[in-house]
Amino acid sequence: MRHLASALSISIALALTGCATSAQGPQTAAHDALTSRISADSLRGHLSFLSSDLLEGRGTPSRGVDLAAEYIAAQFRRAGLEAAGDDGYFQTANWQYAKRSPQDIALTVTAGGKTMTLTGTGASANFVDPVTLARTPAVFMTWQAALDDPDKANGKVLVVPAAAIPGAGAALQAKLKSKPALIVLIDRERRQARTQGGWLIDPSVAVAKGGAPVVLVHAADAATALEQGGATVAAKIVAPEIAPTKLRNVIGVLRGSDPALKSTYVMLSAHYDHLGIRDGEVFNGANDDGSGTVSVIEIAASMAAQKERPRRSIVFVALFGEELGLLGSRYYAKHPVLPLKDTVMNLNLEQLGRTDDSEGPQLRSATMTGYDYSTVGTTLQRAGEQTGIRFWKHPTNSDRYFARSDNQALADAGVPAHTLCVAFGFPDYHGKDDTWDKVDYDNLASVNRMIAVALQDIANNPVKPAWTDVPNAAKYRAAAAALQSSK
Repeated sequence: MRHLASALSISIALALTGCATSAQGPQTAAHDALTSRISADSLRGHLSFLSSDLLEGRGTPSRGVDLAAEYIAAQFRRAGLEAAGDDGYFQTANWQYAKRSPQDIALTVTAGGKTMTLTGTGASANFVDPVTLARTPAVFMTWQAALDDPDKANGKVLVVPAAAIPGAGAALQAKLKSKPALIVLIDRERRQARTQGGWLIDPSVAVAKGGAPVVLVHAADAATALEQGGATVAAKIVAPEIAPTKLRNVIGVLRGSDPALKSTYVMLSAHYDHLGIRDGEVFNGANDDGSGTVSVIEIAASMAAQKERPRRSIVFVALFGEELGLLGSRYYAKHPVLPLKDTVMNLNLEQLGRTDDSEGPQLRSATMTGYDYSTVGTTLQRAGEQTGIRFWKHPTNSDRYFARSDNQALADAGVPAHTLCVAFGFPDYHGKDDTWDKVDYDNLASVNRMIAVALQDIANNPVKPAWTDVPNAAKYRAAAAALQSSK
């Protein structure tokens, strides 16, 4: 009898479930059709290639990152997306790559009766002009102290800790009221020097003249000597070799179905580069940001396979050079292939694959930078409820990391833009062990389903996302008003 009762209960439950699904109408059916095509195995297949040793860590520029771009374009082509670049799916930035050999740099640090001479393996210099500096006293200061007490570094070698964001040395150089002979950034972890002995030059950006040249010191013993004070520094740095290079964003469009709304755009993005090869080790970057890249590919394929297109058009973008200072997103914002005025939202994807967050496991969970800065969060909250994902605001990192990823360039232009992630921090962040076998693909697929539902809802809603009235969003509201009033 118990078995019969159980069978009867199951039959009634199934019937009720069917009635409930039917009652929810075509939107739920459309969501189900969309999410059913997102596969953990498919994500695993894409990521095991993009983060394989063959792609050499996808450094910018490199053969490996070019292979990754071709692979992403092939997947957009397979899905049937429209090519939106200047060269098929590629938006090409014609930049330059400058490189010095290790022997082209000689930085001599003298302290405590000991002299250390660093070559390009222990120091790097990302400027074009040659430098010859006789033995000069060095002074170690914090960034703020250097700005508050500029006279202390006049004519001397200013030594400061490196910042986390590449290019920060140039920002300090521009703000300084003093005139140091040389600026040395202590960069043991090579946070600033992320290309192998070289750096990128955007020919369209004028180089500031007259500022002190910036040298990065990576060697631990020399860094310690400079931090302890009483050191002197001499330098001889020759001019680099400069060659043209091509950097590429990969862009595909799923054209919308509504006669009016199809000329407006919802953007989904992720950066496809990583750190490349360091000291002979491949840094594969499976979670950062292979996981975001394969999510863009998978969601694009799922949305393109639906019988009914969304009302708005959806733009899928894989961005170059995030690890070197958000280069690809900044390039796109300066050279949009689709009008920013008609771009209603950008959701950028970072670090979706690892659930072993440094603050504790994050299963069926996702968070977002600028969580309450715009109405995008409300749509994602509903999508999370429908797909069984906890969508939440991190009490500090949501605001802290808003300007630290590729959403920032579009937000500065006025477009509601955020970065969604599962783990802000994880054990192998920027490490050689960030490999594809450590990704939770079932969880990644679940988070992808939430994202796909939210994208579909935003694309079908005639009311576009908007910045909210929270104080931190004020400058973005002003940028949005300026963008919409522009011709």
